[in-house]
Order: sequence, then structure tokens, then C-alpha cells
Amino acid sequence: MGAERFVTRFAPSPTGHLHLGHALSAFHVWDTARRYGGKVLLRIEDIDLTRCKPEYEASILEDLNWLDLDWDGEVRRQSDHFAEYEGALESLRSRGLVYRCFKTRREIAAALPAGASPDTAGYTGKPLPPAEEQELIERGRAFAWRLSLTAAQDWLGSRYKALSYTTFSDTGTTEVAADPSPFGDVVLARKDTPTSYHLACCHDDALQGITHVIRGEDIREMTAIHALLQALMDWPQPLYRFHPLIMGPDDKKLSKRSGDRGLREWREHGKTPQDIRAMTGFSA
Repeated sequence: MGAERFVTRFAPSPTGHLHLGHALSAFHVWDTARRYGGKVLLRIEDIDLTRCKPEYEASILEDLNWLDLDWDGEVRRQSDHFAEYEGALESLRSRGLVYRCFKTRREIAAALPAGASPDTAGYTGKPLPPAEEQELIERGRAFAWRLSLTAAQDWLGSRYKALSYTTFSDTGTTEVAADPSPFGDVVLARKDTPTSYHLACCHDDALQGITHVIRGEDIREMTAIHALLQALMDWPQPLYRFHPLIMGPDDKKLSKRSGDRGLREWREHGKTPQDIRAMTGFSA
């Protein structure tokens, strides 16, 4: 597998300092690219203008350099490209594939079984009558642009049932059936936010010529959403590999929120890049 056929990316969000979980993912990305003679692009996924901070981006770059993980080409910052994502959304909107949803998360949660998440419980809706929708817009009501699963099924026809993505390993590839229905009508943008993770991620993978995506097991299921968007937008689909996560004492994914120290803090306590590799359990 030559370098011209292997382009991957590392795409952190600057909402905090990199921690051990990020380091493990980065090691998987760079190690795989190096073994295949490929390239690693660095993408800063900073569409959340409230939580993303320039100082965290600077910290990410510093930590990657400290870990001796260098990237190819210029860094892509998603916040510089909102107009591009709006263009992708307009393509879906012009085909009747998205609609304005004025329901709040609380309203959606109230209609779901107890404990169900509004993001993963398969919520589906439909456009409001034009007059009612216009009234809410004029009143300044917040809304989300949701991808209509029903409209997507109609648009793709038999292609919808055949949705899939392909995983890769050192021994070959495997085709995996993709079912986005458990996620329902996913949010692709909001009134004041021109894109979502799903739309921006798939757009950039296509634009940047990403051929291989190495991501954590926690994102495996939502890859079905990406397969759907790629089919609707006729975007090329990369191959995928999912790596294991670092689990905390509560058997949940280790994160800053769950007490994982930032790499900067470990460095200040005298740890070396080799120590960090050992602490993540990563083996080349």
C-alpha cells in the first residue's frame, strides 16, 4: 500500500488539553500511516465557538511536537470554512433532505422512554406547515436542521438498504453493513451554528482526500451516519479502522472529565514521550 494510496488525519477539538486518550488515538494514527508509508493531515475541529479556545489549539500543537508526531501540509481549521459546510447543507436542503426542527432537547427527551438520549434514541420528525414554520422563525425560535431519514431513504431507494462501510486491517478489508436508523433524524446544523460534527467531518474527509480513517471504538456505530451522508453527497468513502479505548476504573472511556490528566500536566511531572506510550498501553 503506497503513500499515494494512504492519507489519514488526526482531528482533535480544542476544547481542552490533549489527554492520554487522545495520545493513544494519535499513536494509532501515526503508527499506521508510517507502516503504510502514508501521510497524516492535522485538522482542528473547532466548530463549537463557545468551548473551543485558541490556547487549547496551541497546546495541542505543542503536545504533538513533544510526542514527535509531525503532520503533512497546513493545519485545517474548520472554523475558517463555515461557508463550505453551508454549501453542503444547501445541497441537502435543495433536495428536501433536511428540515427545520423547533423541538428542544427537553421536549424530545420527554417523548422518549426514561433515560433515552435525544441524540441516539432514533427521533424522527417532519417539516412543519410553511405558515407555522414562518411564524416560529419570525418569533426568533431556535431550531436545528435535521436530516430526514425518511427523505434520505426515498432519495437513495435501494441504495439505502445497501449502505455499508469498509474496515481495513493488515490482512485485508471487510465490508460492514451500515444502519443509521437508530440515530433517527440527526442534527446537521443549528440556527446559529452552520454545521455539525457529522457534516463537517464527512465534507473534510472528501475534500482532503482522506483514504483511511483510524478512530476509536466509541465512534464505530456513528460511522453509519457518515456512510449515509457520503451516499447522499456522492462523497468518496474512506476505509476505517477502530482502535480500543483506554478505560477508567468505572469501565467508561477515560477522558479529561473522568479524571484523565492532560499531557501537559504529565510532562510537568517529568514524564517522557516514551512514558506516555507505555501509560496508554500502546504497542507498535
